[in-house]
Amino acid sequence: MSKNWSEDLYNNARHFASGLKKRKFSFFTGVPCSLLGTLIEHLESSPEFEYVANVREDAALGLASGAYLAGRKSAVLMQNSGFGYSLNVLTSLNMIYKIPLLVIISYRGFLGNDAPEHIIMGAKLEQLLKDLEIPAFIPTANDLDKQLELADRVIEEKKVPAVMLIKEKIFG
Repeated sequence: MSKNWSEDLYNNARHFASGLKKRKFSFFTGVPCSLLGTLIEHLESSPEFEYVANVREDAALGLASGAYLAGRKSAVLMQNSGFGYSLNVLTSLNMIYKIPLLVIISYRGFLGNDAPEHIIMGAKLEQLLKDLEIPAFIPTANDLDKQLELADRVIEEKKVPAVMLIKEKIFG
């Protein structure tokens, strides 16, 4: 990262959003998280994107699933501590009925230094996704586009949700 890390975070968010647009994602919803802050700000402030803030992760998944059924490629943004709310929707709606979404999750607490709710979920999240057979991708700032391309390929070919776990200092 350069000396101006906040500019890097904004550039990463702008570049990632551009990759989403290139891959025809057109509807975004989610629950705020500081690690996704600059991405959410960019999606909210850019007229080329539609971002609808939500109060719960499961409700965001329902809204994004409805947008998909209406013909829009959708993504949901959330904290890892809220992923638990999402499990029923992902398993009983998205996976069963082949409703693909990109789920962008802040990967907090996996190193053990965060709020307790993030530490517990952070330690178990990768294994939980593996157990549920939900494809997961963990990009770095240098390979955001490549990981997005891989996740998008899974979404398109298998018609299942795919998760991108976003670590600290990528977007916020």
